[in-house]
Amino acid sequence: MDGINETLTGFLGPFGPLIAVGLLGIVLVAVAVSLMVAQKRDPLERLKHDTRMPKNTSEVKQKLRASQRNEKLEKFANYLEPQDDQELAGMKLKLMQAGYRGKDAVRYFHFAQFALGIGMLLLGVIYFITFVQDDQTTMQQTILYIIGPGAVGYMFPKYWVTKRMQTRAENITNGFPDSLDMLLVCVEAGQSMEQAILRVAAEVRPSCADLADEFDIVANEMKAGKDKTTVLNDMGERCGSQDISSFVTVLNQSQSFGTPISDALRVYSAEMRDKRVMRAEEAANKLPTKMTLATMMLTVPPLLIILVGPSVHGITQLGNM
Repeated sequence: MDGINETLTGFLGPFGPLIAVGLLGIVLVAVAVSLMVAQKRDPLERLKHDTRMPKNTSEVKQKLRASQRNEKLEKFANYLEPQDDQELAGMKLKLMQAGYRGKDAVRYFHFAQFALGIGMLLLGVIYFITFVQDDQTTMQQTILYIIGPGAVGYMFPKYWVTKRMQTRAENITNGFPDSLDMLLVCVEAGQSMEQAILRVAAEVRPSCADLADEFDIVANEMKAGKDKTTVLNDMGERCGSQDISSFVTVLNQSQSFGTPISDALRVYSAEMRDKRVMRAEEAANKLPTKMTLATMMLTVPPLLIILVGPSVHGITQLGNM
């Protein structure tokens, strides 16, 4: 062991053993992943799959239509999905609110975390060995340059999903008042709720594609015969916007009490217009406070230089004389 430590220290520097252990761990992970990919299929699973195969063309079309999962990720389902049902449901909801509605969204998310974490860790090791390592390198610098990039790569997908959720909810909130006015016009013109939603989705798509997609999903689910209350509640969960949740509550109450939907839409659309004006006024009132620091840092120093600079220069010249 002493000879190995001396060899690694002479070749890689004082932290050679630590770097070697890290590289060995990465190699073991790569070998494990390759073995999992090359793992043969269980004969019992293959028999079950053959038994479930459709027997005619219509069943084949139905199977292809309903199955949208990536079969290559099935081998890694235990590693790319949380085993806790509550945690899995929460992650699906978060990705759905971010706009990722695919069946494999959770698996792709965790695969991105794993791939970026390992990739950035390798880049950190290469950069550390090539440019940073010397006799004066400390343990803190080693951890910072090697573990730091891996942690950043692992956390980046979570940061991306969070920012995507916020941006999507903001876009939906901003585009919702106009779509509500158009929905009221369509309903008062005599169209059914499903037809009105489809028309509004087509009209608002150029300005707010996320809201148009949600309206399309709602209209298609209603056409398929799904319960209207359930469809609207699902829309409120997918959007992640308080305005949409309140809108869903208003429609459900209107349906429960038997009041006309047009009256409920008229009152709620007026409220949304007032709320949009209040949000604009709030943003305008915040603007002077946000500009204060920038004004002080970018305006006051140049002004002082212009005003005081000539006087300082004159005093300096008089002192030299």
